[in-house]
Amino acid sequence: QVQLVESGGGLVQAGGSLRLSCAASVRTFNSYSMGWFRQFPGKEREFVAAIFWRLGITYVADSVKSRFTISRDSAKNTAYLQMNSLKPEDTAVYYCAARSGTYSMTRGDYDYWGQGTQVTVSS
Repeated sequence: QVQLVESGGGLVQAGGSLRLSCAASVRTFNSYSMGWFRQFPGKEREFVAAIFWRLGITYVADSVKSRFTISRDSAKNTAYLQMNSLKPEDTAVYYCAARSGTYSMTRGDYDYWGQGTQVTVSS
């Protein structure tokens, strides 16, 4: 069982930055991948970014690729989503998720989810 705890959400002005963190409660995360998704009110969760933990291979959705970066600290079993140049349309609840093996852009492929953290970008 993997437990994921997110932090770092909050209120920020347009153009600002936030860094979300997701800590995984396992001895080693090398056999997993971690993804970030976001959910707008009344919408399905959409893929944002993912990282294949063991090799550090990342993938970021085209819609945010120029502004968001995913990274990891293996010693802390923690992934980060660095969000720059935030826009009001980035306002959503952000979730981290984990799955065994390589990363996926499909939310149904992930077995474990964090509780979500609210990101609000004011104009």
